[in-house]
Amino acid sequence: MEDSIQKVPENQPKKWEGKASAELATSRAEQVWPLLEDFFGLNKWFPTLTTCLPVHGVSGEPGCVRYCAGFKTPVNSGDKVVNWTKQKLLSIDPENLIFSYSIIDGNVGFNSYVSTVQVVPKEEGCKIERWYEVEPVEGWNPEDLDHFIGSGLQTMAQRMEAAIHGGSEGGNLK
Repeated sequence: MEDSIQKVPENQPKKWEGKASAELATSRAEQVWPLLEDFFGLNKWFPTLTTCLPVHGVSGEPGCVRYCAGFKTPVNSGDKVVNWTKQKLLSIDPENLIFSYSIIDGNVGFNSYVSTVQVVPKEEGCKIERWYEVEPVEGWNPEDLDHFIGSGLQTMAQRMEAAIHGGSEGGNLK
């Protein structure tokens, strides 16, 4: 009798997993959440992302899909290739300020990529936390991906704080 449990082949690489966080010292979670909840508005905050367009559905509803293009990565920063991905919102929980999405298509080699983003209230300000997992990416190492996600999140947090408090980056949310 055969064992019905499928085993992962020993030679198959384990998924990379990582976490990044960014502190927003002067912005409350309820100010930051609407900026992240706008699934089709990522280009307002993510560095070098020039395009974020709706492909399917309504922004902020599970199943909606966005097309993101123009971002630079550590492995092709000098290339003329336009990086792009299509990302699907898997779940969203406005009460707990958390959502998850996956990359469903793209040219950057992120296969089986899933990320969860949460805004965590603090006594003063808040924190954005982002977890991810992805199959190993050709031409990258885990440290490249950690840096890409971590530095991107730091820039997003800075732009969001500037926008919330009337600065010039990322728009004005007065």
